Amino acid sequence: MEMTATDSSRFEAMRHAMVASQLRTNAVSDPRIVTVMARVPREAFLPAEVREIAYRDTAVPLGRARFQNVPIATGRLLTEAYLLPSDRVLLVGAAGGYTAAVLAELVAHVVAVESDPVLAAQAREALAGRANVTLVEGPLEAGHAADAPYDVLVIDGAVEHVPDALVAQLAAGGRVVTGIADRAVTRLASGRKSGGGFGLLDFADIDCVPLPGFSRPKTFTF
Repeated sequence: MEMTATDSSRFEAMRHAMVASQLRTNAVSDPRIVTVMARVPREAFLPAEVREIAYRDTAVPLGRARFQNVPIATGRLLTEAYLLPSDRVLLVGAAGGYTAAVLAELVAHVVAVESDPVLAAQAREALAGRANVTLVEGPLEAGHAADAPYDVLVIDGAVEHVPDALVAQLAAGGRVVTGIADRAVTRLASGRKSGGGFGLLDFADIDCVPLPGFSRPKTFTF
């Protein structure tokens, strides 16, 4: 169903309300990110039946146990990534393509990975025409080594751990931002790959949607 001019105006008003009440009041302090999130139509990357809640301060259900991340979580992750116009970014958890579209206006190139074939198809259609975005359909935890190394890894959701396979795809000094799931609690964390290894530091306790494929390997006791 095509949107009318009235629909577009209504969504634009909701988008600017999101910026004012969710982003600016919650330490999304990079003006570039605020400007782009005020411009990119989040509703265009969601199934028609949930577009009305595109700008709520909540996760948006996408079906098959997947969700669009909360706006403030995505905004804080991108802010903490300290994005540069020259960056090549690996985005894990593309969903319908919204975060890839935001990143595309901020960095040189985005490789966006999505494991759900329905979401990948939606993202492919919604991102058509963005020449600096490559959509890859495959396991989230595998990333996309063929286009490595990347300057930044953005995991737009909560995971139990960041697999070594993803860290290996980062260039030396590469930055990582991700949600972390610890039992029923989620938080946001950031880190950097260095010669001495890789680690994450928490920077905010914020709700973040779960991503499949990142269960921490179970340890056995005898």
